[in-house]
Amino acid sequence: MGELICTVCNQTYSLNDPRWRCECGSILDIAFTPIFDMGRIAGRKPTMWRYREAIPVGRDADIVSFDEGFTPLLEVRFRDFPVLIKQDHLFPSASYKDRGASVLISKVKELGIKSVVEDSSGNAGCAIAAYCARAGIRCEIFVPEDTSPAKLAQIRLYNASLKLIPGSREDTAEAVLASAEKGYYASHSWNPFFFQGTKTFAYEVCEQLGWKSPDTIILPAGNGTLVLGAFIGFTELRDAGVIDKIPKIIVVQSENCAPLYTAFHIGLRDVPPVEKGDTLAEGIAIADPIRGEQILKVVRETDGDFITVSDDEVMNSLRELGRGGFCIEPTSAATTAGIGKYIERIQSSEVIVSVFTGHGLKSTEKIGKIMK
Repeated sequence: MGELICTVCNQTYSLNDPRWRCECGSILDIAFTPIFDMGRIAGRKPTMWRYREAIPVGRDADIVSFDEGFTPLLEVRFRDFPVLIKQDHLFPSASYKDRGASVLISKVKELGIKSVVEDSSGNAGCAIAAYCARAGIRCEIFVPEDTSPAKLAQIRLYNASLKLIPGSREDTAEAVLASAEKGYYASHSWNPFFFQGTKTFAYEVCEQLGWKSPDTIILPAGNGTLVLGAFIGFTELRDAGVIDKIPKIIVVQSENCAPLYTAFHIGLRDVPPVEKGDTLAEGIAIADPIRGEQILKVVRETDGDFITVSDDEVMNSLRELGRGGFCIEPTSAATTAGIGKYIERIQSSEVIVSVFTGHGLKSTEKIGKIMK
């Protein structure tokens, strides 16, 4: 079935060991060989759980799901260039984080865990709270006190215990660790089961393209949950002989909080924390990403790059997409602004896939101010 493996000391643990980090304090990954049975996949309903044999949850009875996934892959034109956009803002809690939450909380249920803690700038907290509500599992969500009011209301609606933490996003991450020492940390950055959900983004993209890989994917990164998940998914498909290549990965960050971009462009292996400025793209404003070294490695291995965008570029992209009928949150508009900058520099035709990560109704206060 697989095992947990430490990224530093290589210690291994059973997938049924209820731990979220190694005894040495380092992050864990999952060593697991997925199975892709095309006949079974094609015969199942269009959800992310159609790839059942590729997801390391043991019992079907423990799957926690709203039939999420298989979001539309829609052509949207940027500077008259066609880009295929996964509509992951249409998930049940209105962001792609539902991919990770469904798998992680399914594993939590399988392990018999009754309560979890999580920290978030908003979307991951909403997703974990929603799936815990579905599973009947108690959860406590730590968020910065300046989190979008709409996201706070959503978390409260799911009956989660909400902890507002003064200070930065990093202060929130530090605050949750004390609770995580006494309980189970359903973290979208520390917990490796979350990435076993976000990897389904890659599965769906390839199936929707006729089991082919795109040339390029353009994704946002704060903690890198979608970047790392997508890389896992494309790698598994390639290793299984389903596709013949892993796409180039282009990562978008806010220029006001761009530790990954900075480390990449000065050739660092590790990611030193940076001073974070205010940004509309709150969902990717992570000054010290836990898996930063892994994200850099993934981008380098795929011959990818990092792009930064300004808040003015985010606002312009948000308005432009709105005029096209799309209601996305500002963090999602950071990605679309990055798409525009990437297209300016390409020399040939590419099949490019990107994503709307979160719905605009999560950030109505910010959008209202932008549209005045």
